[in-house]
Amino acid sequence: MDFNGSGGGNELHNNQFYPCEESKPLLDEMSAPTPPEGNNNAKQGAGPPCRRSLLPCSSGMRYKLLQEGDIQVCVVKHPRTFLSKILTSKFLRRWEPHHLTLTNSSLVSATPTGYMETALSYSCIEDLQLLSWDNAPKYCVQLSVPGGTVLLQAANSYLRDQWFHSLQWKKKIYKYRKVLNNPSRWEVVLKEIRALVDMALTSPLHDESIHQAPLHIISTLLAENTNLSAQDHENIIVAIAPLLENNHPPPDLCEFFCKHCRERPRSMVVIEVFTPVVQRILKHNMDFGKCPRLRLFTQEYILALNELNAGMEVVKKFIQSMHGPTGQCPHPRVLPNLVAVCLAAIYSCYEEFINSRDNSPSLKEIRNGCQQQSERKPPMPLRLLRPEPPTPPPPTAFEIMVELERNNNTANVLHKTPAGGDSEPNLIDCLLVSPALNALSIQLPAQADRVLACFALILKMLSDYDDWRPALAMLHSCTFCRELKYVIQRFAEDPRQEVHSCLLSVRSGKDGWFQLYSPGGVACDDDGELFASMVHILMGSCYKTKKFLLSLAENKLGPCMLLALRGNQTMVEILCLMLEYNIIENKDTQLQIISTLESTQVGLRMYEQLCDRQRELKELQRKGGPTRLTLPSKSTDADLARLLSSGSFGNLENLSLAFTNVTSACAEQLIKLPSLKQLNLWSTQFGDAGLRLLSEHLACLQVLNLCETPVTDAGLLALSSMKSLCSLNMNSTKLTADTYEDLKAKLPNLKEVDVRYTEAW
Repeated sequence: MDFNGSGGGNELHNNQFYPCEESKPLLDEMSAPTPPEGNNNAKQGAGPPCRRSLLPCSSGMRYKLLQEGDIQVCVVKHPRTFLSKILTSKFLRRWEPHHLTLTNSSLVSATPTGYMETALSYSCIEDLQLLSWDNAPKYCVQLSVPGGTVLLQAANSYLRDQWFHSLQWKKKIYKYRKVLNNPSRWEVVLKEIRALVDMALTSPLHDESIHQAPLHIISTLLAENTNLSAQDHENIIVAIAPLLENNHPPPDLCEFFCKHCRERPRSMVVIEVFTPVVQRILKHNMDFGKCPRLRLFTQEYILALNELNAGMEVVKKFIQSMHGPTGQCPHPRVLPNLVAVCLAAIYSCYEEFINSRDNSPSLKEIRNGCQQQSERKPPMPLRLLRPEPPTPPPPTAFEIMVELERNNNTANVLHKTPAGGDSEPNLIDCLLVSPALNALSIQLPAQADRVLACFALILKMLSDYDDWRPALAMLHSCTFCRELKYVIQRFAEDPRQEVHSCLLSVRSGKDGWFQLYSPGGVACDDDGELFASMVHILMGSCYKTKKFLLSLAENKLGPCMLLALRGNQTMVEILCLMLEYNIIENKDTQLQIISTLESTQVGLRMYEQLCDRQRELKELQRKGGPTRLTLPSKSTDADLARLLSSGSFGNLENLSLAFTNVTSACAEQLIKLPSLKQLNLWSTQFGDAGLRLLSEHLACLQVLNLCETPVTDAGLLALSSMKSLCSLNMNSTKLTADTYEDLKAKLPNLKEVDVRYTEAW
C-alpha cells in the first residue's frame, strides 16, 4: 500500500465518522450501521468533535454481496493519535478511481498502481467504519490499517453500505477460515461455529454464498478432523442446523451426515435435524446427477429411519408427509427424486458384483479415489446352474435367480464356460433378457435383503397414490421386477390409459412389463395371473386391435392357449378375436385353438357366439342392399347395430352418420362393411379408439369426414396406414401442425384436405 501522495483535492466540512461493528469481538452478532442525522445548524469550517456510534442495520434493507466494483480510493498516512485532526481537516489528498475485486483473502485493484499498487489483505484491516460529512455529500468507508487510513468513496449511500457490509463479511469469513483451519480445543471450535452460523443468519447481505460459505468452512473442518467423538458430531450438526433450513448441504457435509446416519441411526439428530433437510432436498432438488451425495444422504437417512423400533412404519409416515394430506402432491419433484433414490439404493446392492465382472471401479471407489489395478479384487466368477429347483438360500445371504435367454431355434443345451473366462455372459445382459434355459445365482451381502425390502416397499407405497401412479408407470427396469409385482399389479388395475399403456414396451425390440410378467418371462412366478390381468385391462382400453392381437399370436400364443385351457375368460376372448379377425393363417393352429375353446364351458359358449356372429357377418356381407345409407340424426350405436343386422349391406359404399350420437363403439359394426368407401362422421362423438380400429380394417376407404369430432393426434396418426384416402375433412378437430405434415407425407393419394379451425390451419 502506497501512503505517499501529493496534497490537494477535496474539501471536507464538519467531519463525522462512525465505528462499525468490526471493533466488537469476533463472536458478536453482525449488524449494519445507519448514520445519525447531520447537524444542519453547524457552521461551515467549524467542525464538531469526532463522534462514534454503532449504526444498527435497517430491518428491511438487504444487499447483494459485492465481488467487484468501481470506487474512489484515498489513502492517508498518519500516526494514530492525529487521526481525528486529519479527518477534520479542510483538505484531503487526491482520490484515485479503481476497479476493486474482493477476493477470499484481500482487496485487489484491476490496475495495481498508485494507492492500490499492492493488494490490501483483510488481515491488515484493523477496523471498518462508515464516514459522513455535514453539508458535503461524501459517502465513504474508512479502513483502518497499520500506519494510516484507506478511504473508499461510493456514489451514493446504498453503494457505500453495500461496500461496507461486503468488506465486513469478507474480513470475518477470512478470520473464521483461519481460526477453524487449525483448531486447538473443540469447545472453542464449537463456540466459533455457532458464532459463524449466527453471523450468516443475521447478515444484511442477501446472497446464496452467505449461507454456503460457512457450510463449506465447516465441511473442510470435518473432512480434516475425522477422529471426532459422536457427541462432537451431534453438537456440530445441531449448531449448523439453522443454515440448512434453506440450503442444500455441500458434498463433504453430505458425507459427514451419511456417516452419522450409518453409525448412529437411532440418534434424535436424525429425526429432528435431518428430516427437514431431506424434505427440502426431495422437494427442490432438480438433478441428483449434479450432486450424487445428496441422493446418497437421502438414501442413508431412509435406512436410518428403517433402523428405528417402528421400522417401516416410520418410513411410511415420512412418505405420507412428503405427499401431503390432499389427493394431489403440491411438490412435483418429490416423486422423481424418491424414485431416483430407490433405484440407486437397489442398484447399489448389485454394484459390487456387476463391477467385479469387468474389474471396473465402483461409485464408492471413484468417490474415494480409484484403486490401482493391482489392488483391486480379482473378477468374481458367475455360477451357472442346471435348470433344477434351486435350494433355499442361507439366512445370511440374499439370492436372486435370473434366467438366461435361449434362442428358440437352438437345441436345449447347457452353456458351459470356464469360471471367470472371457466368454461368460455379462450380468446386465442376463438381467435384461426374456425366457430362460439356465439360471444365474447372484450371492449378495446379508444386509442387501433389508435394503432391497426397504426401498421396494417404498415403491409400493408410491404406487398407492393416484396422482403419482401415472408418472411412476414410466419406470422401466427388470433387475428387481420380482420385488415390483405389487406395483405392476396396481398399474394393471388402473383404468387410466396413461397408466396401463406403460405396461407395454417403450419401443420395438425392448421388453416391457407386459413381456417380463408373461409366462416364460423373467419375472413371472404366478402361472400368468398378472399377465392375464394386464391383457384384460389392455383389451378393455384402446388396444383391441389387430396389431396387439398379432403380437400376442406371434410371441404369446402358447401362454394364451394355456390360460384359456384353464378357463381364463380374458384369454378365451383373445382366442376368439384371433379367429374372428383371421389373425391365425395356419389351419392346424386354428384347429388347435378351436379344440382349446371347446374344452371348457366358457370357451365353448363364446366359440358358439363367434360362429353365430360369423354367420351374421356372411349374411351382412352378402352382395345386395343399398349403396348409400344415411342414418337419422340422434341415432345411437345401438340403432346402427340394429339396422345393419336387418339385412344385407355388401354393396354399401357411402354411409352418413352426420349429426348422430354414435361413438367409437360403432366402429365394431363399421369394420364389417367390406365395400365402404365414403364415411361421414360430422359432428358425432366418434373418437381416437374408433379411428384406430377403422385404420386396420377399412383399407379401401377413400373419403372420411371427421369435422367437429373429438379426435386428436393420437387417433389421426393411425390414418397414415389408410393409403386409399383421397379426401379427409379434419375441420374443427384437435389436429396439430406436426400431425398434419406427417399425414401429408404418408398419404400419397390425398387430394382434398380441410384443416380449417385447427392448429394446422
